This record gives sequence, structure tokens and C-alpha cells, in this order.
Amino acid sequence: MKIALLIPDGVGIRNFVFGSFLKKLKPSTEVTAFHNIPNALLEKVAPGIGRNVEWTRLEPFEQTKLALGLQYSLAYAQMYWADTKAMQRIRNTPVRGSWRNKALHRGTKLMGRINASPRRIKMLESWLCAAAVGLPAVAYYKQTLKKLKPSIVFCTHQRPSSVVPVVLAARQLGIPTATFIFSWDNLSSKGRIAAPFDHYLVWSDHMAKELLHYYPDVSQDHVHVVGTPQFEPYSDPSLLWSREEFFRRIGGDPARPLLCYSGGDAGTCPEDQEHVRVLLEHIRAGRIQNRPQVLVRPSPADDGKRYEAVRRDFPELIFSPPRWVHTEPGDWSRVIPMPDDIALLANITHHADLNVNLGSTMTLDFGIHDKPVVNIAFDVANPPIFGMPVWDYYYFFEHYRPVVELGASRCARSAEELAEHVNAYLRDPALDREGRRRLAEMQVRFPLDQSSCRIAEVLERISR
Repeated sequence: MKIALLIPDGVGIRNFVFGSFLKKLKPSTEVTAFHNIPNALLEKVAPGIGRNVEWTRLEPFEQTKLALGLQYSLAYAQMYWADTKAMQRIRNTPVRGSWRNKALHRGTKLMGRINASPRRIKMLESWLCAAAVGLPAVAYYKQTLKKLKPSIVFCTHQRPSSVVPVVLAARQLGIPTATFIFSWDNLSSKGRIAAPFDHYLVWSDHMAKELLHYYPDVSQDHVHVVGTPQFEPYSDPSLLWSREEFFRRIGGDPARPLLCYSGGDAGTCPEDQEHVRVLLEHIRAGRIQNRPQVLVRPSPADDGKRYEAVRRDFPELIFSPPRWVHTEPGDWSRVIPMPDDIALLANITHHADLNVNLGSTMTLDFGIHDKPVVNIAFDVANPPIFGMPVWDYYYFFEHYRPVVELGASRCARSAEELAEHVNAYLRDPALDREGRRRLAEMQVRFPLDQSSCRIAEVLERISR
């Protein structure tokens, strides 16, 4: 088997390069990885991955105005047709920038609303493919794939538009394409999948049902439940440090409880730093018992600067930024992880006693470890930053409703409730254990350590 592996962002590197996926492929498998990693970082990423890989840069995808307009129209059509809570938020968010950008969005939003049905969405997609297929990038990839002769093109993330020309070139050459749905919220809280792939690899039966619901043109036998390599490190005991070693590395006290605050990015969780402040004020005032320590792990997309004031006011705060490099500040797809972040996160989730976050995927990371989670569901600013309470804004999103309905976490709808829920979980970490278990079983296929093996088997089967 020959794989053309598309890795358009850092998440794909974390899941499919640093994990066991490449090692699970047959030794005879040839891999060509198309990527956006700067050369200086590639020298740190490539060694130690367990097999030979041919690395080649993804070509910039410069679209015509027609292709860009159709791409936006298609995304809006998907959001108007699927009409989830998150999609309503996205399409109703005011567009910023130049008058040209505002005019583009107004026009494509209207186009999307007019074409918000499965049949018309497919029509728009066919128009987009026709408009893009003649672009230089498609011609380049057609020549490249002819030389490589891959038996399958596999994309590690379904959303970036940079992979569109590769997929269109593969379609012209009759090479099967597959993509991995990289996060539990992407089908219901984002726009449309970037390209018309042939096959889709998903985390769970629940995600498979979601995919078939939001993409009724996809054949059921082209959807493959494989789990996710994102959580595989949690099943690898060789990554774990002793409690004493972990606390030595973070500068903490192993004799005291540890609360981990998992931050989001500044756009979706703009008050993270203020919520951390509230948590630390509770601890200083004795409203949270047992003198717990607080470790903040920002989102990899966040440069962490917004926490500087609370770090200055609360020097006892443990600040543990992800080991990701911002190669182009402001561009999430250009944030590249370093190998040692895998072990760091595995140890944080293993050794922390409790997690606090605002509607984050980290609820799953800690739930898999059977660690209690408190979700922030109150605003600090008045009026609320989003124009409505954060409880109404985030906790009715389709992907997060099961967390609330299964009782997998406790939602703090006030600063006082934050202290109450943290105290309750510190007294009895087994509270809500059944909800956490049911959520993990619903969202993630088990055993965790078999995901990469299942992905390799599915790709082998498709390529045949």
C-alpha cells in the first residue's frame, strides 16, 4: 500500500505522527506526508516516528473569486440546512473586515440560504468542484499523484480547504480518498466538510449516526468507526511519571490536591483568565477546602498572554502552556506540537484530581480517566460578552447536550456554585462516575489503544 497522507495542521501531527499510527502500518507501506511544518521544526518532528516517511510541502491553494464564493455559499447552505444551535451562532455572527469581505459574506450567505437543501447543497458542491478543478494547484497535485501512484489519499482533518486540490486531483485519477473527523463537535458545530471525500473515519457509532444525518448523500458503508488516536497516549503507561516526579516538573506539592483549568481559545472562551481568577480567589478565601493547587493549561491556539495579570496577582498559580510552537501567530493551522507535549498532557490528566473548563473537549480527556469535571457556566462581565448568558450560548450545543443530560459533569452557573461543585468532588471523586462512563462509551470507541490499528486496517481495505 502507498499512502498520500495529508497533514494540514498541528492536530494531524499530534494524532497521526506522534502517535502509533505510522508504526501500525505494514512495514511494506510507503508513506508520503504532505504538510505545513517549517523545515526547522520538521527536523524535530521527523526523527523517532518509527518508520521512513517522504515529506513534501502542501502547495498554497489560491482560489479564484468564483471558487471562494462557492466555497462560502456551500458552507452557509450546510449551516442553514442543518440549522444546529452552533451553526445558528456562526452564521449570525457579524462579519468584520473590509467592505469587500462583508459584501462577500452577505452575498454568499444569501446564496446559502436559497440553496439550503441536500439536493441543492450537492449542486453547489459540484459547481465548486468544477470551478476549482482547473486551478493550478489541482494540476500540480495531479502530476504529483501520477508520479507517486498512491493507492489511497488519507486526510487527517476534514476541514482545511488546503486539501481540496489534492482530493480533486485524486478523484480525476480514480484514487480513493478518505478523511478522519478529528473532533466530537465538528459535524454539528462547524460548516461543511471541505472536500467530497469517498470515505469517512469516525470516533464512534454516535458520530457515524451524526455524519449520516448531516450528510445524507454519504453511503453508510463508506463510514468507518475506528475510535480516535487522540486518546491513545492515555493507555500507554510508559509515558507516566511518578506523582513526585510530575509535581517536581510543574513546581507543585504532591501532598496537596491539584485542580487543572483547561483554557479555550480567546475567541470562544474570552473570560478564561477571569474564571481562573474567581477560582483562585475562592481558594485564598478558604471557600474551597483542602488548599488545592491550580494548574492552568491554555489551549494550544492561545499564546497565553491574557493570563499575565492573574499570574502576577496569584504567583501560586501553576502555569503549564502546551508544548506547541506558533509558527504564524494568529493562524491555528500553523500551530505545531512538539513530541514532549504528549507525555505532559498524559501526566496532567493522570495526576490532576479535578478539571475545570468551559465546554471543552477536555471534559472527555478527564472523563476517560474517571476524573470529575466542573464546567464553567457563568459570566463575569455584565452584560455578557456574547450578548446572552454563557450557559445559553454553549451548553445547548448539540455535541455538548449529552454531557449535561448524562450528568457527566457539574455546571457552575455562578461563582458560588463553582466553589460548591469543586468541594463536592474533592470530598467524593466518585460522584457522577456513571455519567462520565456513559459519556465516554458514547463518544469514544474502546479499547483506546486499538484506534491506530483499526485506522490502518480500514485504509488497507479501502486501498484494495
